[in-house]
Amino acid sequence: MLFTLTDKNSLGNTFLAELRDVEIQKDRLRFRRNLERIGAILAYEISQKLAYEPMEVETPLGMATHELPMERIVLATILRAGLPFHQGMLAFFDEADNAFISAYRKEHKDGSLEIQLDYVSTAELDDAVLILCDPMLATGASVITALEHLLVRGTPKAIHVASVIASTEGVNALRRRFPKVSLWIGTIDEELTAKSFIVPGLGDAGDLAYGEKI
Repeated sequence: MLFTLTDKNSLGNTFLAELRDVEIQKDRLRFRRNLERIGAILAYEISQKLAYEPMEVETPLGMATHELPMERIVLATILRAGLPFHQGMLAFFDEADNAFISAYRKEHKDGSLEIQLDYVSTAELDDAVLILCDPMLATGASVITALEHLLVRGTPKAIHVASVIASTEGVNALRRRFPKVSLWIGTIDEELTAKSFIVPGLGDAGDLAYGEKI
């Protein structure tokens, strides 16, 4: 399935617009906060697809029954840009286990790109619901590589991928490689540059959140 936040109007439109705005981007704190906010919104949307069971809760005056999610969540992210987005999701999935992946684009002299993966740390994945969040889904290569390395370590019962902004090419690439993965996207842009940046996109999410790298 594919869910896009902009399919219906909500406060999420404001957070997306501010993330793109070149003037508001100068405020790193607000940029990170808006990534968190969209993470929280998408976490809420994903929560509606989890399995629920009735549970009794004792109040000071009696008993109440509520349907509560009972599945174990593993919340994964790709460093470093994914950290604020991950934190927004973690605020909702506050008892989730976690996974972290260090992956980056390595550019070759001929202009080609390769995904270099240096580090994977994950909780037990077998029979868990895996949610992988990465703010930008450009070509899809980073997310595909991350999933391939995670799935060597276990077999989740369901996989969700969340991104703030995706390209059509990235969405299609991910769906071809992992057709059963559910996608949760803030918005989808059509164009990629020659260096695989999303247009209009928002720029480099990691640099905007934490400062330019050398």
